[in-house]
Amino acid sequence: MRSLSNNQARRIALAAQGFASPRPVGRIDRRHFRKVIAQVGVLQLDSVNVLQRSHYLPMWSRLGSYSIEALDDYTAHSGEMFEYWGHVASLLPVELYPLLRWRMDAIEAGPQTLQIIREHPEYIDMVYDEIAVHGPLTVSDLSDPGARTGPWWGHGKGKIALDWLFSKGKIASYRNGNFGRLYDLPERVIPAEHLDAPKVQRLEAFRRLLLLSARHHGVGTAADLADYYRLHLPTARGVLAELSSAGELEEVEVEGWSHTAYLHPAAHLPRRATGTALLTPFDSLIWERDRIARLFGFFYRIEIYVPERDRVYGYYVLPFLMDGELVARVDLKADRKDGRLLVQAAHLEPERDPNRVAGALAVELEAMGRWLGLAEVAVSQRGNLAGSLRAQG
Repeated sequence: MRSLSNNQARRIALAAQGFASPRPVGRIDRRHFRKVIAQVGVLQLDSVNVLQRSHYLPMWSRLGSYSIEALDDYTAHSGEMFEYWGHVASLLPVELYPLLRWRMDAIEAGPQTLQIIREHPEYIDMVYDEIAVHGPLTVSDLSDPGARTGPWWGHGKGKIALDWLFSKGKIASYRNGNFGRLYDLPERVIPAEHLDAPKVQRLEAFRRLLLLSARHHGVGTAADLADYYRLHLPTARGVLAELSSAGELEEVEVEGWSHTAYLHPAAHLPRRATGTALLTPFDSLIWERDRIARLFGFFYRIEIYVPERDRVYGYYVLPFLMDGELVARVDLKADRKDGRLLVQAAHLEPERDPNRVAGALAVELEAMGRWLGLAEVAVSQRGNLAGSLRAQG
């Protein structure tokens, strides 16, 4: 079995995720979006908007400044992307639609859906018929959307019915410019060549999805690869063993890793990693927190749901990637009213040069501020990197 150093594995992982080459210069268009999607495979959706909607940030990290409206148009109207449960709620290449039909078939109704079916047996069919006749519709466009039953996940019956129909593949959805979800019939959203493609059975879908996951990782353990598309790990282990036996993936040892890893044959090992990027907490490079601890020696947990008094680094903390290492973390917020990018805390990782990191981070923050239409970067005094960052002016 071939062995890789942890440094080699890290460079392979960065290259697989699109961090092995400089950001493009000039106008960003659909060709660039396609390239990033080919590298990452999935854009995770998340509603938190304290800085910017999360699915916009992986493109920024890899491409630099681009038009958000152009990405909205590409993901919603090109016919090349669709929304479904990939790595949780995700935007995915439409070629994956047949590979997720088994998931649509397997999803079972939860307690809220079962309650609607029991108490209002005709309601879900009524919602489907409204979409068929009047779609695309938002939940508020329904003739009887129902009232919310509480904060967070206290959805009304219209939202519950739409989510059930969506999860089963009976309807499809896409986002408008305000992140609102528009629901329509699949045949009006998914191109026929993918919608009508033969259904892929579960184990064959696992095989193809794990090969894609391995490509997006470069190298990863069974747990890493299964998590990417949220696949059942015991089943994934068996499929990976078959892929390895068939020569489609290579089993390798990685320095410091306690489990066997799988190397994709197209994995690229760059001579060195250069460049900078701020990473959303939902960037595919850092989804699997144990993997990030292995690769980068970087312990990371998102603290959005932690009470403020108990947070260590802040509310919406972005790791800072610099020359192949995660060297700092910054708690960011967009103050849209006053046109400021707020650095609410800045923390340096151990054994890093604060002046060097602060200089590179300041450039990245100024560029992000311009992209977001914010004229000023305002740095608070919180965190062991804040002083050096403020000194950058």
